[in-house]
Amino acid sequence: MRHSLAALVVACSLAGAGAGVRAEIIDRILAVVDGAIIMQSDVGVAMQLGLVPSAAAPDPTSAALDTLIARQLMLSEVDRYVPADPAEADIDRHVADIRSRAGAQFDAILLQSGIGVDQLRREVRDDLRIEAYLQQRFGAIQPSEEEILQYYRDHPAAFSQAGVVRSFDDAHDVARAALIAERRGATIRDWIAGLRRRANVNVLPR
Repeated sequence: MRHSLAALVVACSLAGAGAGVRAEIIDRILAVVDGAIIMQSDVGVAMQLGLVPSAAAPDPTSAALDTLIARQLMLSEVDRYVPADPAEADIDRHVADIRSRAGAQFDAILLQSGIGVDQLRREVRDDLRIEAYLQQRFGAIQPSEEEILQYYRDHPAAFSQAGVVRSFDDAHDVARAALIAERRGATIRDWIAGLRRRANVNVLPR
């Protein structure tokens, strides 16, 4: 969720009859990523709509902010290559998933955050563009059979049911998918760390 520097929201209220005008900040900047602002409201709505995996973190707000910083870094990289836009049907499906997760609070969350469904659709569009870029760039990881077998041996608890460990043949495809996901995740994290080192990222104290 990107903003220009002019997007800082400030409301002016009267302190009383005959009193001067007092500026009351109702939103604040949490981070600036190469000039793109991430507001407290951006973090709040992302958490409320389940757009960031922050609930299990010791500091959910910091975890959500880190996710949005990474998203902005990736989006800047994606914009350099201008990939094809996702299909409208894919956007519809993802927005429907978000609505379903939020349940009856969906409209209230949007109203409180000051964003509309059209803006949410733009955010989903960008998320899908990022997803397509990551798949294109990091989707070719192919572990060897020996590596899959070693992963299976190193993670017995992941391949057991009711205390019975599944055979390697039975667990092969699951082990392969888990190993690919693990390596892909590590590669993407290293890539994002490199983007962050090269970017101008300023996280303001909360």
